[in-house]
Order: sequence, then structure tokens, then C-alpha cells
Amino acid sequence: MQMVKKAVLFLLVFWFATLIFMPKKQLYYTLENELLKQDIVINEESIDEGIFSLNIKGAKVYAKGINIASVDEISIFTLLFYNSVNVKNILFDDSLKNFVPSKVDKTVAINSILSPSKVFITTLGTFGLAEGVVDLGTNNLRIDIVDEKDIKTIKSQLKKDEKGLYYETSF
Repeated sequence: MQMVKKAVLFLLVFWFATLIFMPKKQLYYTLENELLKQDIVINEESIDEGIFSLNIKGAKVYAKGINIASVDEISIFTLLFYNSVNVKNILFDDSLKNFVPSKVDKTVAINSILSPSKVFITTLGTFGLAEGVVDLGTNNLRIDIVDEKDIKTIKSQLKKDEKGLYYETSF
């Protein structure tokens, strides 16, 4: 029994040390470099690193040199077996108003060890409330509109089934 306690304690200390010393900023910069290969650039005002999190404030997103969105705050939280990304106040450029909603108030993406190939998404914006799943195994994205508000701008991209309106794509 004593050996089991020591093994569990060792694993907990190792896990906690991994979280504390994980180079969160460097992982973020690696993500930025991967996005750069797709001509997507994120310019941020500040990056704050916490024990379990990384907070990015005042981000501007550019695609092929064109400003497409500004984001007030991005919070990335990890426990290695549970990860979440919270994005607050996304304002899209007016040139995209026929393709995406003008404003997204909050988006939460969660991935856990219980479903490692799926990322669950909840988002709230001018269009209403939407919930979805990104299936990394099949490279599919499905977002269901749960509570619709003003969807005129995106209605042409939505499909309808027995559950209601949804958006689906492959990547």
C-alpha cells in the first residue's frame, strides 16, 4: 500500500510540475508559426502566462494580410487531460458580413481525455446560441443553432434537419 501511495504521489508531482514548467508561450508561438503557413497572422497586445493558463488580450487576426477580426480576449486553460479555450468578443470585419455574423460574444471550445478526437464548441453571438462538435478523426465540423436570433446573414449557409438549423463542413 505504501508503494502505491508513493507512485500516486510521484505521478501527481510530475503532472503538476509538467503544468507549471510547460512552455505555454512557446507553444502559442508554435501555433502562430503553423497558422503563418496558411497566411493567417495573429497580432496581440499582451500575453499573460498563468500556472494552468495562457491569456491573450487585444488580438487582431489577419488572413493574407487583410484584417478579418479583432478579439478582446483568448484564454487557454489546460490540465493536460482537460483543455478549454474561451474567446470573448470577436468582431468580424464588415467585408465578411455576408459570410459570418458581425459579432460573437463568447465561444468556448473543450477537449478532454474522455473524447480525445472531439472538440465541443458552444458559442453565443448576434445569431443566437449554437453548439457544435469538431471531429478530428473524420475532419468534420457540425454546429447546431440551438436558439436563433438574427441569422439573416448566415442563413444561406445553413441546412435544416429534424433538430433544426445547422452548419456542417469538412476540412
